[in-house]
Amino acid sequence: MRFDAFRNISLQQLEALVFLVQEGNFSRAARRMNLSQPSLTKHIQNMEGALEAPVAIREKSGVTLTPEGRVVYDYARRVFKLREDARDRIARVREHEGGDIALAASTIPATYILPAVLSRFRSRCPQIRVFVQTADSQEVQDLILNGEREFGIIGRKPSHAKLAAEPLWRDRLILVVPADHRWARKASVSPAELAAEPFVLREPGSGTRDILAGYLRDQAGVELSAFNLIAELGSSEAIKEAVLAGLGVSILSVRAVRREIDQGLLRECPVADWRIERAFHLIFRRQAAFLRHQRLFLDFIRQVSPDDSVRP
Repeated sequence: MRFDAFRNISLQQLEALVFLVQEGNFSRAARRMNLSQPSLTKHIQNMEGALEAPVAIREKSGVTLTPEGRVVYDYARRVFKLREDARDRIARVREHEGGDIALAASTIPATYILPAVLSRFRSRCPQIRVFVQTADSQEVQDLILNGEREFGIIGRKPSHAKLAAEPLWRDRLILVVPADHRWARKASVSPAELAAEPFVLREPGSGTRDILAGYLRDQAGVELSAFNLIAELGSSEAIKEAVLAGLGVSILSVRAVRREIDQGLLRECPVADWRIERAFHLIFRRQAAFLRHQRLFLDFIRQVSPDDSVRP
């Protein structure tokens, strides 16, 4: 039996075999499938051609399966049971508003925003579970495009034509230094002073890095390469630890450092004439068709604010 021929066995052929066994007669099985008897016979013959073996033997008492036919029949019944289960599960999802959400988010929203937001969502819709994968902004886009996640939240607007993007929440990037740094009490520092200071940076692919690089290029006329870069690290938590350890200074989301600033461990040091802002974006495939529980999540995430309750 050739594998490529076996792959050509269709659902309709499997269905023809199941009905043939259940009815015990070609004409009754054909009527049940709304086919002519020759059409049903052709389905069985095509299956036998793919298997290179007969599957059914006509007898006066009805139809008897060959050993090969019995194997295919048993698996065909499982296939159609799975199809019925899928239909029933979708119906339950639509009726009871339950289900799972597959979400991917870049580091800042995944770490500092979504825990509180998802707690509120669970209070409102306890029957819906949300599974969050943390990745950098580029990886989040790839996960959505590849169908591995349904929704994404990232710190920059994607340019891919297949992705829809909606701004969700505002964010600001600030220069942070250790509490004992010489700049900790300064009203501001100049861009030239910052460029000369040891600087710790997020890794390529990070939305924070991309926003910073774009602001420097478009608004300040400076390239990141002009900075005194001494390390690249893969998360805001790692950057914070590096700054606290005195490795260098960095520009991070205000959301990532709010607790350390409140505790007096880090200080915000304004850069003269700079204000770096961005929006976190909700992304999903443009042609996606959402189930009811996914629409409930969309409605909620579009309205909730991580800084208060719900936006007006």
